[in-house]
Amino acid sequence: FGGCTFCSITEHEGRIIQSRSEQSILQEIEKIRDQVPGFTGTISDLGGPTANMYKLNCKSSAILKSCKRLSCVYPTICKHLNTDHSATTQLYRKARNISGVKRIAIASGLRYDLALQDPEYIKELVTHHVGGYLKIAPEHSEEKTLSKMMKPSISSYDNFKKLFDKYSKEAGKEQYLIPYFIAAHPGCNEEDMLNLSLWLKERQFKPDQVQTFYPSPMALATAMYHSQRNPLKKVRYKSEKL
Repeated sequence: FGGCTFCSITEHEGRIIQSRSEQSILQEIEKIRDQVPGFTGTISDLGGPTANMYKLNCKSSAILKSCKRLSCVYPTICKHLNTDHSATTQLYRKARNISGVKRIAIASGLRYDLALQDPEYIKELVTHHVGGYLKIAPEHSEEKTLSKMMKPSISSYDNFKKLFDKYSKEAGKEQYLIPYFIAAHPGCNEEDMLNLSLWLKERQFKPDQVQTFYPSPMALATAMYHSQRNPLKKVRYKSEKL
């Protein structure tokens, strides 16, 4: 239900999160422990494409049936969206207490603007489930480009980093965030990319990987790329070109 314009997961999987039962997940971990040759006690990643959307959905089935929003979290988190991460926090605790399991890792896929709604989840994650590095995806620093991506302001990243650093320090761990960024997204110009490079330089980031926008099938950003218009607004023949 994030609805990022450059991603087509919503189009081919739908907006409603399908969550397995806690028992089913715990039983699979036990199965891995018992049946995988050479199992070392580490589950490398617990979660789907988005680590912290487990059991998060609309509070009202009636509203869900008629809702026309492209995203439940942009431009703001919908008041009808359940943002209580307690089911995920409880799952983490039970999973790492399974006999023979030494470590449960969450490596990537965290929707940090959602996580900010539940600081207890962030503390649990940072204290027990980050193996030194956590990859997250602010995607850009500039509001103009972020609005075309339907991603939150970079201030959400800054707020999450403060809590990440705080809880890492309390746990006595040296841990780092690895941010993802997209270059050349439709609507992004050279000035935006220059500002992003300055943002990275100010924070002493030296990226060793570059992700350039790719027009994937069904994504809204692909329509932007092809038409040079913004489909998030009413499109007319006089619409401003990106």
